[in-house]
Amino acid sequence: MESYKKFRAKLLKNKEFKKAYDELGPEFELISMLIEKRLKKGMTQAALARKLGTKQSAIARLESGAANPTVASLRKVAHALDAKLTVAIR
Repeated sequence: MESYKKFRAKLLKNKEFKKAYDELGPEFELISMLIEKRLKKGMTQAALARKLGTKQSAIARLESGAANPTVASLRKVAHALDAKLTVAIR
């Protein structure tokens, strides 16, 4: 079976795929930061959901990229994780 890294490297050779993949970079980065922060706090998705007054499935959607969160909702998540939300356009 082919490893994910090898499979991704093969896909990234396709210019159209690479362009689409690169455009999703900020989403992947945000998701990664949210998951990393939650895990460093020792929280499960369910625990974070309880703290936010929502359901675990909402956190799962957020962390999978299936949600389209507002800045206000990201601010609430950051607060629940004792973090600060910063936004930059470069």
